[in-house]
Amino acid sequence: MKDFAAIDFEIANECHSSVCSVGVVVVRDGVMADSFYSLIKPEPNYYRWFCQEANGLGHEDTDNAEVFPVVWARVAPLIEGLPLVAHNKQFDESCLREVMEVYQMDWPDYQFYCTLEASRKMLPGLENYQLHTVSAACGYDLEHHHHALADAEACAAIAIKLGL
Repeated sequence: MKDFAAIDFEIANECHSSVCSVGVVVVRDGVMADSFYSLIKPEPNYYRWFCQEANGLGHEDTDNAEVFPVVWARVAPLIEGLPLVAHNKQFDESCLREVMEVYQMDWPDYQFYCTLEASRKMLPGLENYQLHTVSAACGYDLEHHHHALADAEACAAIAIKLGL
């Protein structure tokens, strides 16, 4: 794939619908061409310590943020017609499906590809297949793991390197 959008969500609690940030990197002709990041007021709007510990986000960051449908109205045109790529697509796809369901939004039949699955096949013998490990193996330095845009950039770099 030469054209795709890498996407990453961070969540506020155990509900996958509780997206509190999104990062998107658009790749055109195999080059990172555009990006988008936004905080999102989660639904349901409460934070669990384990999520805050991972992504560093809390009420002080998102209480005044826009709700998902408003943010997605800016994302959708960026990714229109592009396949989506995520590291552990099961998580990110479920976040997108569940938050769209909460807001009764139509699912546009996005096609998802997974850099986690691809890296397990194409990079045998890694210590683990966590995003920071795989991105390092692909020559990408992930400095701010669990920041949605940084993770989307790492995912895009992996997909480009592996030639998804």
